[in-house]
Amino acid sequence: MSDSLPSTHDVAALAPGGPLASFSPRVQQALLVSASLVLVVGVWEMLVRWLQVPAFILPPPSAIAGQLWVMGSNPLFWTDLAITLHEVLAGYVLAIVLAVVLGVAIAQLPMLELSLMPYIVAFQTIPSVALAPLFLQWFGYGTASKVVMAALIAFFPILVNVIAGLQASGREEVQMLRAFGATRTQTLLKLRVPNALPYVFAGLELGVVFALVGAIVAEFVGAKAGLGNRILQYNEQFNIAGMFAVLMVLAATGMLMHGAVSWLRRHLLFWSERHDRSAES
Repeated sequence: MSDSLPSTHDVAALAPGGPLASFSPRVQQALLVSASLVLVVGVWEMLVRWLQVPAFILPPPSAIAGQLWVMGSNPLFWTDLAITLHEVLAGYVLAIVLAVVLGVAIAQLPMLELSLMPYIVAFQTIPSVALAPLFLQWFGYGTASKVVMAALIAFFPILVNVIAGLQASGREEVQMLRAFGATRTQTLLKLRVPNALPYVFAGLELGVVFALVGAIVAEFVGAKAGLGNRILQYNEQFNIAGMFAVLMVLAATGMLMHGAVSWLRRHLLFWSERHDRSAES
């Protein structure tokens, strides 16, 4: 009877998480993502070759990898990548500055929120593709129009999170500080801003990805360089593998930028993560 019972090692392997239970959550995520990527790429390659799908419809991953190698050996590709990154980062910084300034003003002045937020929301409902031609007319076909478009798309999620974070402080906490003689500025800096930082970083993580989308949309409409322009060139050349390769680069770039902001949040707001873990436990 005892011989049929599973060993301690078997129980650990069958427990939730299985063999990965000994790794940290981030290592587990990295291993699972890597395994799923290998599986998807393998199935993709096999199905495309087995079904003999034409390359102009869906190229195999091996063809995309070859195109990535060709692009990487071309200095013009790195120039296009640098141009797009410059547009994204400049627009991202501009969006942060505008969102923080306006968010603080709206959070401090309720009348400003009532008067401005409907216009901000209405402006965000306009498709970015429809605004891109206007920005090209106003700011030209150079870098400025791409920076403005990137800032515009990244602005709204950052603004909403800044306002939500600044308004997250409890009324009792605010009243207690006021009772001890704290001014409006002291209440903002000592209470509202620290409480708002987790919200702000949530908006920053979204904003950096949206800034990349905005820059690419503007490059689609009118640009002489950049990764968006390179996609259009490959489309005209019917180089579908090249288009997929640029999309892979854009996806990797977005993930890296999002990961950088997340890393910054974990190191600057370590107290917030500890509080969340203690609350969950």
